Amino acid sequence: MAQDRLKLLASVAGATLALVTTAQAPTAQAQQTAPVTDVDEIVVTAQLREQKVIEVPFALTAYSGQFLKDLGVQEFDQLSAFVPGFLVQNQSPNNPGFVMRGITSDSGAATAEPRVSVFQDGVSISKSRGSYVELFDLARVEVAKGPQSTLYGRGALIGAVNLVQNRANPGETEAYANIETGSEDYRMVEGALNLPVGDTAGLRLATRLKTRGGSVENLRGGDDFNAIETKAVRLSGAWAPSDALRFDVIANYQNDHASGTSFKSIAYAPADPDTGAVLGGKAPWKGAALTRGGAFDGGKDLGLNREVWGVTGLARIDLNPAWALNSTTAYRQFDNYETFDADGVSLPILTAAEQTHGEQWSQDLRLGFDNGGRLTGFVGAGWFHEDGYQRTPAQFDERLVLAQLAGLLDGSPTTTGDHTLPLAAYPTVARGAMAALLTPLGAGALATSIAANLDPAHIETSTNRSELTSYDVFGDVTYAFTDRFEMSAGLRYTRDDKTTGYASSVERRSALGALLGVQTGAVPAAQVPSFLAALANPNFAVLPANLFPLFGLTAQPTANNGDSSSFDSQDDGVTWRVTARYELTDAANVYANYARGRRPEVVSASGPSAPGGAPRFSPVAAETVDSYEVGAKSALLHGRLRIDGAIFLYNYENFQTTIQQGTQFITTNAGEAKSYGFEGQANFAVASTLDLFATYAYNHSRFENGLYDGNHFRLSPDHAVSVGATWRLPTTGGEIEVQPTYTWQSKVFFDDDNDIPALQTRNFVADLIQDEYQDAYGLLNLRVRYAPQAGNWGIEAFGENILDKKYIKDAGNTGDALGMPTFIAGRPATYGVGFSLRY
Repeated sequence: MAQDRLKLLASVAGATLALVTTAQAPTAQAQQTAPVTDVDEIVVTAQLREQKVIEVPFALTAYSGQFLKDLGVQEFDQLSAFVPGFLVQNQSPNNPGFVMRGITSDSGAATAEPRVSVFQDGVSISKSRGSYVELFDLARVEVAKGPQSTLYGRGALIGAVNLVQNRANPGETEAYANIETGSEDYRMVEGALNLPVGDTAGLRLATRLKTRGGSVENLRGGDDFNAIETKAVRLSGAWAPSDALRFDVIANYQNDHASGTSFKSIAYAPADPDTGAVLGGKAPWKGAALTRGGAFDGGKDLGLNREVWGVTGLARIDLNPAWALNSTTAYRQFDNYETFDADGVSLPILTAAEQTHGEQWSQDLRLGFDNGGRLTGFVGAGWFHEDGYQRTPAQFDERLVLAQLAGLLDGSPTTTGDHTLPLAAYPTVARGAMAALLTPLGAGALATSIAANLDPAHIETSTNRSELTSYDVFGDVTYAFTDRFEMSAGLRYTRDDKTTGYASSVERRSALGALLGVQTGAVPAAQVPSFLAALANPNFAVLPANLFPLFGLTAQPTANNGDSSSFDSQDDGVTWRVTARYELTDAANVYANYARGRRPEVVSASGPSAPGGAPRFSPVAAETVDSYEVGAKSALLHGRLRIDGAIFLYNYENFQTTIQQGTQFITTNAGEAKSYGFEGQANFAVASTLDLFATYAYNHSRFENGLYDGNHFRLSPDHAVSVGATWRLPTTGGEIEVQPTYTWQSKVFFDDDNDIPALQTRNFVADLIQDEYQDAYGLLNLRVRYAPQAGNWGIEAFGENILDKKYIKDAGNTGDALGMPTFIAGRPATYGVGFSLRY
């Protein structure tokens, strides 16, 4: 299969080259005398002022929008492959994981605090469910590693990603359009139009429309899994009446529809739920036959509907040649609903969904000083308000859950899972399992009656809410002691006022949940006989709550079956940084820095211990990290070779991690942790016809004590590499570029428990097999393009993962609580062609 795809890609590339067969290759003498160009130097604002990358005294990766376009980067996970120390996992646009130097920020709970900040034109979009946006019409992307709270705010515990979008250009007219098509029904149209409004104002409209078919076949018909349809649009306006004044308004909108994520069990072959007939193989990249509960949450089907939008106002006022005032005002909102088959098999054991809503308001004022002398700096203040919720309904077929608890999902207690039975067989299986549970209690005669009360569509819903108001004051100063030596220091104070809310409810009481109450000893022994008799009552489901509690299966309902309770908390803290930079030469410098990062206190909310009780609110102490970094940056060979490297050490206190209790995810304190490593990157203009680029990251991230002592951090490979080349073949009519890239990473675990069976005792069913990891793997991409000398159009052929490497991008997930971990396949080989036009 891989060879077939390579042949197809080669033929497409050959067709591209055939369009320029009339062009003549340059002579050998012309090739030898062609000038060698420098590697482009990107001007960044990572320290909130314009600088060259080499002048920034911490590890920073910056790419221009054009370079990312040439690489074919459209999304964060593609970007992260070329940024050392950065990894982005994309389950779906609604559920990304941002990982910086081993630290993951991905929780969808409204109460969670991000660890990695994502900024869009200076505005934090860091909440997980609103942070994954399309990367298009960009000026540049800056990825700053290490604690950046003093520069970027409260969420930058371990790093920040800054998206700098192309803004409107006053007084200018420009436009471009890109069209691509390829395998898996891939279609993409992208373009931008900039128009002048007089000489001092301008409007810019940019958009991307993209569809891509699913990569995992739906064996029951319908859309294949992991398909996506995205619509993104941006409208910006700018007014610059003078060099000292500029005002921008930027409006972003994105809508995503996805067919459903391929959460797939590898223990049971996909089958027809009615007949039990096997439909395909068990590997994650083979077809899936996923099934949702029939009446789930109003009939919602598998898939995602997501909407994210926001408006930002930027103002820059140069008060005089030394002082400048910057203001950033923003409003942002996201609304998402995603339904998924959490058990990964063909039976409707567990269907789950996540509905999230968030609104964010922010205002930031910064007064900067730079008179061209030795002292530069800024002071500022910020206000941030957020209001949101996460609603998580779940539907269980209690007969199937009981069969899984009893080890009878495949009909035999002596075999490991292989295939499931027809759906109609499970009432009988449930009666047998019920008899096995009740006979030791002397109630075997009640087995048939109680089994008849098992709900085939038990629905329970939990909702967490958060209202946060945060205030910041901050400052940063840099002083150049000599022409070659400077130091910087920054300080930020943050105060949070937070209200955390929680509510849970059941549509009908759970017979299985009540029975588990007997099994766990929650029901006093003297009351067990009458309790079981009530369970056998044919009217069990409609008994009044004052006669029999409204039991849930995984989350007990709050008072009055859904009342919301809240918990008020306050948290404040200080973060800081100190850096020193010394210029060895005009083209090389070394630096060292120390920084304190802080993730604010989190209030973990969970359901009551008994039906009708009060929810439990558990404050988890603020997480802090002390970061030490030394590095060097240089531009050698007259600017043709740019290389930098950094060594870092992080010590964590009160490391906040997520553990699974039942099917709920709870934040807890895992104690101390440590991370150290090295990152390097290089760009080399070897000749006028050849550029090379590479990155490498070594990251040793481990827990130091507590529950996970010695474990790897989740989603944190010890080694990651990317290499690439751009080979230009000049012709008399234009230029052909060949650009291969290869990315590789070492073994990675998907949970902090590293899938160790002894650490999964809170699961309903113990997971006894350690298989939720991905061994080392690499991906090879290739792009071939032609541009004429006129430069206003071009064509391209491309292939991604052209060797068709099989890998998984996630494992475990909600189904792990039932002993049914699910696995999500990475993307297979894809290929396509594109056409671009620029005015």
